[in-house]
Amino acid sequence: MQITAQQIATFLEGKVEGNPDEVVSQLSKIEEGAHGSLSFLSNPKYEHYIYDTDASVVIVNENLMLHKPVKPTLIRVKNSYTAFTEVLKLYNSLRLERSGRDEGIFVHDTAVIGEGGYIGGFSYIDKLAKIGDNVKIYPRVYIGENVTIGDNTTLFPGVTVYYDCVIGKNVTIHSGTVVGSDGFGFAPKEDGTYDKIPQIGNVVIGDNVEVGANTVIDRATLGSTVIHEGAKLDNLIQIAHNVEIGKNTVVAAQTGISGSTKVGEHVVLGGQVGVVGHITIADGSQVQAQSGINKSIKDANKKWGGSPSTPYSSQLRSQVLYSKLPELEKRIAELEKQLKNK
Repeated sequence: MQITAQQIATFLEGKVEGNPDEVVSQLSKIEEGAHGSLSFLSNPKYEHYIYDTDASVVIVNENLMLHKPVKPTLIRVKNSYTAFTEVLKLYNSLRLERSGRDEGIFVHDTAVIGEGGYIGGFSYIDKLAKIGDNVKIYPRVYIGENVTIGDNTTLFPGVTVYYDCVIGKNVTIHSGTVVGSDGFGFAPKEDGTYDKIPQIGNVVIGDNVEVGANTVIDRATLGSTVIHEGAKLDNLIQIAHNVEIGKNTVVAAQTGISGSTKVGEHVVLGGQVGVVGHITIADGSQVQAQSGINKSIKDANKKWGGSPSTPYSSQLRSQVLYSKLPELEKRIAELEKQLKNK
């Protein structure tokens, strides 16, 4: 991608200070700026870099006062941080732009494929699948029988979507994720072995959801495992059968949520949180990383931590006490010794 300073300024509704025809072809941090790169300055503590950077164009706040001459062309905007974010979005959309069909794909005759979009090599789309408009299916994606995928959704390489699952519009699913694998359902038998319980439900993912790499969302035993609109799931997450994740909930990496648990809306689960099955987590709950939730959280908009989890403020006090336990043990031993000597 090659673009001039003036084109960037027009896109950002900013003002060029310097050469409007300066061309950039890459993005960089200001301290690592090289010729032909576009950078930005927002935090005042990085201001000294602007006098030494080799970046060709730098986005700055319109009220930035310079103390000496600079080499790069400047683009002055109201907020350089948000402006650079918009450039990142544009750059990413151009970089990921794909269209058409690669060689070596399989699309069943009964599958329905919408307009536009992209299907990468070695992808497999099974019978009765329904793919919306402008869907990007990267190489080596498997889409099972009777799967529905909404408009403008992207499946990155190696995603697997089992039969009957439903994925909404504007969804992003990253590489290696599996949607609709069997839930972990086994009935113990008298001889000590286990009888597998058929998992005949599906997974339903709402609009505007993002799922990170190597995450697994199990299909329901009956009914649906549901990820509601706007939820964001990180990498390496396990969502068990019949779990329900509420709207705009965020779940960080290596979290595991056991079967039939209902997680409310606008919940934040930190990394490596473990959640038992068949409980509910109230709307707005925030759970500290590595916490263990072993019972329902009924009060909305509260913070929790520890394993088993307790209110976050209580957890902080407990941590202070834990650090004092060796000292307390020593004092108790001294007191016991004094009592014996009396």
